[in-house]
Amino acid sequence: MGEERMGVCWSETKDQFENLEKHTQWGIEYLEKYTKFVKERSEIELNYAKQIRNLSKKYQPKKNSREEEESKYTFCRAFMTTLNELNDYAGQHEVISENLTSQIIAELSRYLQELKSERKSHFHDGRKAQQHIESSWKQLESCKRKFERDCKEADRAQQYFEKMDADINVTKADVEKARQQAQMRHQMASDSKNDYSSYLQKFNQEQNEHYFTIIPNIFQKLQDMEETRIDRLGVCMKTFADVDRQVLPIVGKCLDGMTKAAESIEPKTDSKQVVESYKSGFEPPGDVEFEDYGQAMKRTVSDNSLTSSREAKEKPSGKSKGKLWPFIKNKNKLSLKLITLNSHVRNLIEGSGPEDFSHLPPEQRRKKLQAKLDELNKDIQKEMDQRDALTKMKDVYVKNPQMGDPTSVDPRLTEIGQNIEKLQFEVQKFEGWLAEVEERMPSKSDTHRRSGFYETQNNTTVGNTCAQDRESPDGSYTEEQNSETQVKANINTNPTSSTPEFDDEFDDEETLPTIGTCKALYPFEGHNEGTIAVAEGELLYVIEEDKGDGWTRVRRNEEEEGYVPTSYVEVFLETNAKGAMTYI
Repeated sequence: MGEERMGVCWSETKDQFENLEKHTQWGIEYLEKYTKFVKERSEIELNYAKQIRNLSKKYQPKKNSREEEESKYTFCRAFMTTLNELNDYAGQHEVISENLTSQIIAELSRYLQELKSERKSHFHDGRKAQQHIESSWKQLESCKRKFERDCKEADRAQQYFEKMDADINVTKADVEKARQQAQMRHQMASDSKNDYSSYLQKFNQEQNEHYFTIIPNIFQKLQDMEETRIDRLGVCMKTFADVDRQVLPIVGKCLDGMTKAAESIEPKTDSKQVVESYKSGFEPPGDVEFEDYGQAMKRTVSDNSLTSSREAKEKPSGKSKGKLWPFIKNKNKLSLKLITLNSHVRNLIEGSGPEDFSHLPPEQRRKKLQAKLDELNKDIQKEMDQRDALTKMKDVYVKNPQMGDPTSVDPRLTEIGQNIEKLQFEVQKFEGWLAEVEERMPSKSDTHRRSGFYETQNNTTVGNTCAQDRESPDGSYTEEQNSETQVKANINTNPTSSTPEFDDEFDDEETLPTIGTCKALYPFEGHNEGTIAVAEGELLYVIEEDKGDGWTRVRRNEEEEGYVPTSYVEVFLETNAKGAMTYI
């Protein structure tokens, strides 16, 4: 009943054919507009997913030793889990884009083609019916004018006959001729009347059929077409929402995974891991005795003290020249210690140093040796598995010669045997070093390094004595001690030059040239030494770009310069600067 009422409503607009044509055209354009909207939304989802994936990939740890170091901490593992969940989260936005394309955009594009074709067909039928009724109307008008013209001609012929009949001067033949002409005109008028009446009846039937059957049927089809379009649009809008709703459970799981990862962070466990990673096994030096300038200074020497009593006796000055400690507040010693410490840290980062890891503190050396042993044992097991597999293959070839030549496996077996012997030799060597560390016995490599260094001192007796007293608790001779002795030796060879102060080492540096500018994106307070405080939006000069450690060196004026986090500034390097690029 509702459709019938709607059909009646549209049939009542039979005199608004052109307006209905405009309305249906507007409906098609609106559907195209909505299709374009969904297409742009799909592109946004796809680009967003791509950016999220790139972000996750950007912050994934690089494949190096640092990755293994980071995996020890719970907060690093939690961040890794967050990045993985974020990658899955991006995948759900790709799913949204795919579903929008397949379920809405493709369907609407196909339906639009069908809709345009159907609309064209209906309006073609409508125009054809309209043209037919207009043609019938013109023909009716023609019959009407002909009938009117014939009637006038018949009246004139009748009047002419009557005039001729009344005139006595006219011959009988002329009167008869006028009478016949009048009869003929009356007959023509009568025929025109019959034609007009017949065609009028026909036209009224066609007009009635046009306005009450043909046009209402066409308009009903147009109405059905329009209602279908509106209904299809509503279905697409519902699908638009359902596409998002379908991925919500998986998105929720991704967010739950991020939350669970955050809750798995254990600060206490990470603190213990720091202790395990960096404890050296050294003990602080013993107490310093009171210095009586009337006598030579004597210092209490503990078993693990870094000071040598023999060295103290051999020093001519009254001041203690003992082993440097990282926290002694002496500018000269701190400067030398920084040099040594920087060398030590560089070795740790770059992975350089002796094969036996004797440059490391005892506890760190033990861990490195143990890790190396585990790695070698894995390699041995892998080679042995390959040897077993090749041996089985050779047995198969021996039993079934048609499958292969048994001797073809021998070179590979020989190579694997040699590899296993080399690896076993390496295992024995590292096990020896590990035993030395655990038993705190001097290793051969340490003795070799000590003798090699002190051969350059021109005093074999003093060199050997100092080397023995400088041994660490596990018997190894550390890189830090070696570097410090070298620095002291250099200082002693030039007695006229004074030891530079700690501040002078930094003040005497040449002023670096400006290589670009930068703008602070965020405020930075710069509490630590070597940093500089900046305000948001402040413009500074760049004098040293990021070397990969996350810090950029900047200058405010001739007096103020320091380091700021690279992520806090937007850097604009000069085009001629080496490696010029922009960091955000």
